[in-house]
Amino acid sequence: MTSTTTRPARVPVPPERRPITPEGATGASRPFALLLIVTGALGVLASLVITIDKIQLLKDPHFSPSCNLSPVLSCTNVMQSAQASVIGFPNPLLGLMTYPVVTAVGVALLAGARFRRWFWLGLNAGTALGTGFCMRLMTQALYEIGALCLWCSLAWAATIAMFWYTTAHNLRHGILRAPRAVVAGVTEFHWVVPATWYLSIVMLVATRWWDYWRSLL
Repeated sequence: MTSTTTRPARVPVPPERRPITPEGATGASRPFALLLIVTGALGVLASLVITIDKIQLLKDPHFSPSCNLSPVLSCTNVMQSAQASVIGFPNPLLGLMTYPVVTAVGVALLAGARFRRWFWLGLNAGTALGTGFCMRLMTQALYEIGALCLWCSLAWAATIAMFWYTTAHNLRHGILRAPRAVVAGVTEFHWVVPATWYLSIVMLVATRWWDYWRSLL
């Protein structure tokens, strides 16, 4: 004697309850979403600390930020420079406006959001502009101001990472057009560009103040 089991019939999901996915929209992997969240949060943290220290410095010219560690690692020298307010107000205010957007995008992607091509291109363009701005400030700090702000350096590093991995994501999903060999290389060796970028910055900092670093040994 055999027994048979009957499977419950599937109840169709009403159309109004079905998830709506925009045609041509693209999501993102969990690691990339987390990267946007982390780098955006680090950017917010750096911008917030610099803004608070800038306000304290305006109130008290003798105020010494906690990141004043030496003549080279001196946030005060950077904050009091003309380059610290490129477009008429303190640069970290730009960070307080833009980094939270990146964090919000990362949270949305982590929750399963999908965006159209124009959104991804806009995110890529925004992070590219931010990276260019950071690199300009870096060269000014090295060769004009003659001092480094550690919180600024954290913001630079975060911006580079979010820009590169947004670019890699767009290449991988065909949002940015490129030859197959380029896409395959970026996918397989995605770490090479940021690693080389960071190493180049370290080398520039090392050679710029080589005599100072040697004096610490």
